Amino acid sequence: MPILPPEPDLFPPDLFDRQSQLADPDRRWWAMYTLARHEKELMRRLRSMGIHHYGPIIAKRSKSPQGRVRVTFVPLFASYVFVFGDETDRYQTLTTRCVSRCLPVNDGHELLRDLRQIRRLIESGKPVLPESKIEPGTPVRIRTGPLAGIEGVVLRRRGGERLLVAVRFIQQGASIELEDFEVEPLER
Repeated sequence: MPILPPEPDLFPPDLFDRQSQLADPDRRWWAMYTLARHEKELMRRLRSMGIHHYGPIIAKRSKSPQGRVRVTFVPLFASYVFVFGDETDRYQTLTTRCVSRCLPVNDGHELLRDLRQIRRLIESGKPVLPESKIEPGTPVRIRTGPLAGIEGVVLRRRGGERLLVAVRFIQQGASIELEDFEVEPLER
């Protein structure tokens, strides 16, 4: 059986760049908590309805019992898809039979900033790991390279240091490996 290519996780592809739509007072962000393992199905249905959404997808490598390396594409945040729209879009999303709960996002600008950073991490090509809890640590900013400007918290995991970028609304995040010379402490 051939391995399927990854499906789009952002619709429309320029959603994060549409400043005029993002400023529309009738539209807002919603965190849709899906039924178990329904994230991709929800995104397929939302695309077909033309509803704006983002559900970060990452590549996960594993070995089969025969020793073959398999790459699957899994949601970064299990059971979460972020929808941007008005009340009609929210209602249509709830009619897909993929959603367990709909959580309104109070600070859409903060969520948008967090989601943009998560997208940049995924697009960097570095291995990204999901982080289910945000732990206190030193806040930092990457100062050089393709990820310059991304802010996060330094964590120590598996004998190395990682940069955690959080989506504070759902208290989850993603992390990548980093070297101490790549970051500078944030002054808050």
